[in-house]
Amino acid sequence: MQRNAVHSSQAPAAIGAYSQAIVAGDLCFVSGQIPLDPGTGELIDGDIGAQIRLVFRNLAAVARAAGCDLARDAVKITVFLVDLKHFARVNEIMAELFAEPFPARAAVEVAGLPKGAQVEADAVLAVPVRAND
Repeated sequence: MQRNAVHSSQAPAAIGAYSQAIVAGDLCFVSGQIPLDPGTGELIDGDIGAQIRLVFRNLAAVARAAGCDLARDAVKITVFLVDLKHFARVNEIMAELFAEPFPARAAVEVAGLPKGAQVEADAVLAVPVRAND
């Protein structure tokens, strides 16, 4: 199966040996995004809500670069939280960003995340079929 790397300058550059996303067949696998400002590469300050929103904006930017729409095409989201007490805030924000049927989701409490982030999320998207495909 052919794998194609996806890159968006509207999302933070990869900080390791991985691609922002890989399209394989009719699926797009978006790597985990933390609340990094795409322009500076630095973690943003702010409450957990602002951090969660930036994580989803970064995921959406990579999804767009793959020809997908995060809100429409996400089939699975995994959220990693340093403190699971923020789970309710994730729910609130996802309810604003996604419509039914909501993507499948897992939320996991972890001991730590890259650069000291408090939240990270990755996504699996269904790549839309184009008329000329």
